Amino acid sequence: MESGPAIFAGTVFSLFGAALLVWTAVRVRHREPVAHGLPRSASATLATLAAVTAVTVGVWCFGRL
Repeated sequence: MESGPAIFAGTVFSLFGAALLVWTAVRVRHREPVAHGLPRSASATLATLAAVTAVTVGVWCFGRL
């Protein structure tokens, strides 16, 4: 009964984290700012950390099934 919400949450977190990782990599590769108003290295690090955290939470949700 609780597997439906866990599957949904795991999918959402995993897709968001993966998309954020790809977007950050493309921005860094083209030497464009990841976030305006921050140094490039700091914003790329923060975005990567958020993406890895989202993917980790998604994997954890799938592990709870």
